[in-house]
Amino acid sequence: MKISVDAIKTLRDKTGAPVGSVRSALEEAKGDEAKAKEILTRKGFEAAQKRADRAASAGRIESYIHHDGRMGALVEIACETDFVGRTPEFQQFCRDVAMQVASQNPTYVKKESLSAQQADQAKQLCLLEQPFIKNQGQTIGQYLTEMIAKTGENIIVKRFARFALGETVSA
Repeated sequence: MKISVDAIKTLRDKTGAPVGSVRSALEEAKGDEAKAKEILTRKGFEAAQKRADRAASAGRIESYIHHDGRMGALVEIACETDFVGRTPEFQQFCRDVAMQVASQNPTYVKKESLSAQQADQAKQLCLLEQPFIKNQGQTIGQYLTEMIAKTGENIIVKRFARFALGETVSA
């Protein structure tokens, strides 16, 4: 089946995936854009799994301060190279994660940090399990996997801190 350039361009604009990957996904899905998106997502997840052991020593510390100055967050997000750390897409991802932390007040980065008693609260307590505030159909973990697939590098949300006026800090 011949895939049109317009179909490739449209799906690439929506996913940010490389042209070759978009073309092969559309061919595998016989031109069905929705199926091609699923294929790209699955392949992105598989690629992320392969990259999980790579060292991520570059990256970015990003801040978000709410417009009224009463709440803010700092996040540390690591990637493999400084080149990726300077890309607009990676920087936007970092800003989005910082805004998510400020807005949703997670306690842990991932669900593996939860105790057995907290397991049923993963969506509230774990950043990577929370629905993304800018796209409720996607979790922060899925957004992270998408970024790993786009950049071709391992990306790790290392840690975060959230501050709000009037909140007490427990030692």
